[in-house]
Amino acid sequence: MVKQERAARTRETLIRSAAEVFDRDGFSAASLTAISSRAGVSNGALHFHFASKAVLVDVVEEAALTRLLAVTNGAMPLGVSRVQVLVDVSHMLAEVLRGDVVLRVGFALSGETSRPPRMDLRQRWRCWVEETLKQAEAEGELRRGTAVPDAVTAVVAATVGFEVLGARDPMWLSASTVTRFWRLLLPTLVPAASLAVIEAGGTRQS
Repeated sequence: MVKQERAARTRETLIRSAAEVFDRDGFSAASLTAISSRAGVSNGALHFHFASKAVLVDVVEEAALTRLLAVTNGAMPLGVSRVQVLVDVSHMLAEVLRGDVVLRVGFALSGETSRPPRMDLRQRWRCWVEETLKQAEAEGELRRGTAVPDAVTAVVAATVGFEVLGARDPMWLSASTVTRFWRLLLPTLVPAASLAVIEAGGTRQS
């Protein structure tokens, strides 16, 4: 059992170290030697867990998807505005992206041209946003004349843009940036009467 626990810890350390090296050096330039060195293990230990860099990249992407699902799953409590849920989750996503290199790299892999993304976190995020806005429309939360595809485009373009820009400047992923975006978008998304009850700054505590 102790041996298995140690192996599991080593695997998790390698995943995080790989993400940190990918984040620092880029996927093409990142070397297994740099990853094993950052993790404090030998190249042999790395190859015991991951047969190649391609396999390691896939595992990092899978770990990032798990983190994204942790942000979006369970975020639909009954009786809460779907629009407010969308606002809250966008804040949560930005917060996690600021501090979690694995999730950040997983999103970046979605835009990597040297390999097709296996998980495509940006696409999965788009699907979640679309489903949430469709539920908001079905529940009568959206302003009359608001087209769900247009709203999806605006939200996804902005949030993915924050993710890309935030890789180099964390201010793009700050709560104030996300709040300003929602203050700008909400008047076009929900009826005027709803603006007083939708919190652009989110309702969840960190």
